[in-house]
Amino acid sequence: MHLTVGRIVRPHGVRGEVLVDVRTDDPVERFTAGSVLDTDPAPRGPLTVEYSRGQTVSAGRVRLIVAFAEITDRNAAEDARGTSLLVDSAELTDPDDPDEFHDHQLVGLTAVDADGAEVGEVVRVEHLPASDLLVVRCPDGHDALVPFVSAIVPEIDVPAGRIVLTPPDGLLDL
Repeated sequence: MHLTVGRIVRPHGVRGEVLVDVRTDDPVERFTAGSVLDTDPAPRGPLTVEYSRGQTVSAGRVRLIVAFAEITDRNAAEDARGTSLLVDSAELTDPDDPDEFHDHQLVGLTAVDADGAEVGEVVRVEHLPASDLLVVRCPDGHDALVPFVSAIVPEIDVPAGRIVLTPPDGLLDL
């Protein structure tokens, strides 16, 4: 499974540098010199990071200026606009903190209430500036947005494939 770690937003200057909207919690590791990132659309082929610099935060988003070996001028940088930068989930190491998870570990988990009754399935994780949200698809087909905080998500058991929710009344009905 491929995971998105960034997206090329636009060219930066005339030498092929691009502005990348970072979508990983470890930009230093993902965008270090020599890192190879797959791309979507795939026909572009993998891109090799030459260097990255200038981390900025704008509207809650982290952005880097990145130079890729395969993007050598402004025209190539313009052609790369909108390209998603990907890594294979098999290359990721599990977080050291037991309360930290990669998105792909959460997607697909069965969501149950405190009594063990199934309430849905985690279909994605939304990373918003204020907090992360779990998108839980309920049995009736609607998606419920659940704040990913320990008061509402007290237990996550990845090996067992389940996540326990203790939402306030009505949260799953919205």
